[in-house]
Amino acid sequence: MLEKLQNAPMFRSLNQNNQLVSLTDYAGEKNIVLYFYPKDDTPGCTIEANQFTQLADEFANLDTVIIGVSKDSCESHTDFIKKFGLKVELLADTSGELCENYGVWREREKEGVKSMAVFRSTFIIDKQGVLADVIYGVTPEGHAQEVLEKIKNLGKTETVEPEEAE
Repeated sequence: MLEKLQNAPMFRSLNQNNQLVSLTDYAGEKNIVLYFYPKDDTPGCTIEANQFTQLADEFANLDTVIIGVSKDSCESHTDFIKKFGLKVELLADTSGELCENYGVWREREKEGVKSMAVFRSTFIIDKQGVLADVIYGVTPEGHAQEVLEKIKNLGKTETVEPEEAE
């Protein structure tokens, strides 16, 4: 499993428009939220993508791009984006190489049947290509907001302001 403060593993993959996207495309300029999800147009994955889309402008204002990754094809990603009006880039990891490199291709057991699947996970990569945060086992509901708060705190010193009582 990857950990905070490691260099992010290199990635290169085709996006929904069949364009090659890589980690180095954003070096020095953008933070990256790289989130891995099991499958296009399934309930949890749709919640996650829609919530990232709702906050896309806020992420953009913080020099951050949102990139989703699944093993679906470019065509499947295009359909998913069109169906929901998504404002995220989606990479087609059809070979599974990205999933392997980020440690998200795992065995799972569902209803007594073991199979391999993408373990829903998110990696926040800073402008220097370092993992600022690593979140394995993500719950889709509210996750985009949680990630946005982490991005807002990127680069801030470790001194924590006291929070108002909730």
